[in-house]
Amino acid sequence: MWAIIFCVWVGIGPFAGMLALWIHSIAALIKLYSEQIENIDPGPVEAIKATGASTLQVWRYGVTPQILAPYLAFTIYRWDMNIRMATVVGFVGGGGIGLALYQEQQMLAWRNVGLIMWLIALIVWVMDMLSGYLRSKLVTY
Repeated sequence: MWAIIFCVWVGIGPFAGMLALWIHSIAALIKLYSEQIENIDPGPVEAIKATGASTLQVWRYGVTPQILAPYLAFTIYRWDMNIRMATVVGFVGGGGIGLALYQEQQMLAWRNVGLIMWLIALIVWVMDMLSGYLRSKLVTY
């Protein structure tokens, strides 16, 4: 939906696709981040407040350790989704990865279509591996 709206506003091209993905990702991440803060365990926060810590110290030692790993996971997941959605956005005129795939498909260059699809799958796989590695490092935090 956002891709169509931005194609009308700014014209067909990669800028419209980027705006569509950006707006959708920012809105989703804000919702996920705020819910994560609402659902933290209040025990550590209250214990740190009881020691007379400042607001900054409460956030640093009581809130941040509880939200850091989920924030990173949400952010990497959205980046992964954006890579996949860029393919679809390109098919509707938004530019990006999908536009190259669409153009090669229209020229019946099936080798190139296969190569682009393998590259997209490789990028998604690398993102999954990176996400797992970063999350495993943060869990020991």
